[in-house]
Amino acid sequence: MAACMLLALALVCMTGLAALAETLRVGVRDDIINFGFYNEVTGKYYGLEIDLAAELAERLGYDGVEYVTVMPDTRREMLESGEVDMVIATYSIADSREENFDFSAPYYVDETILMVEKSTLFDSIYDLRDKNIGIVNGTNAGPLLAQALYDAGVITDQVIANTDTYTQYEGAYVTKVDRYAQLSEMLETGKIDAACMDACIAQTYMDDQRAFLDVSIAQQEYGVATVKDSELSAPVAEAVQAMLDDGTIDELIDKWN
Repeated sequence: MAACMLLALALVCMTGLAALAETLRVGVRDDIINFGFYNEVTGKYYGLEIDLAAELAERLGYDGVEYVTVMPDTRREMLESGEVDMVIATYSIADSREENFDFSAPYYVDETILMVEKSTLFDSIYDLRDKNIGIVNGTNAGPLLAQALYDAGVITDQVIANTDTYTQYEGAYVTKVDRYAQLSEMLETGKIDAACMDACIAQTYMDDQRAFLDVSIAQQEYGVATVKDSELSAPVAEAVQAMLDDGTIDELIDKWN
C-alpha cells in the first residue's frame, strides 16, 4: 500500500512539473520600439514588455516563451479564444476591459497625447476644431479623445456619423486605421491633421519635424491581462507585484528608456 501511495505521489509531482514545463504564449506588440518590436533581420522581439514576459515565464515556472504578435483590435479576441495565455502589449487598464479580463498592477504609466507636424503651426487642442484626427482601432483613444475635445469645447455632443473607419462629430473628424505606421504616414502626407496615441508609442514615430501639443488626453496604466478568473490571474498578479517590490520592473524601465 505504501509503495502504491509513493508511486501515485510521484506521478502527481511529474504531472505538475510537466504542466510547469510548458511554453507560455504571450501576446505582444511588434511595432513599438523599446516596448515590443520585432526585428526581421534577427527574427527576434525586443523591448521592455518582451523582457517582462520572459521574467514572468521564469518566475511562474515555464520553460520558455512564445511571443505572438497582437494588435489593438485583435488582442481581446486572441486572449478570449486562448490563442495567447496573457497579453503584455501596452494594454491599459480600463473599467470596460476589467469586465472580461484580470489585470496585474500597472507596470508602466503613460499619457495619451496628440502629435502634429510642426508645419501646421498648431500649438493647442483648440487648433483642431473642424480638423481630422487619426486614431488606431481597438484602442481606447477614441472615447478619451472625444471627451477631451468635448471638454475643450472643440466638439459638441452631436455625432453626425460613426463607422468602422471614421467618426464625424460636430466640430471634428476622427479617422480610424489598423496600425500606428499608417497614422504616421497619413500625418506626414497631410491626410490627417493630428495623431492621437500614447506617448511611448508616439516616440517610435517622432522626428524633428513633429511636435506634441501641450495637452494630456488621459493617463494610461499598462497591466498584464489574463482571462478573468483564470488559473493564471492570481499567480501573474503576485509575480508582477513582486517584480515591482523588488525593483525588477524599475530596472527594465531604466534599461529600455
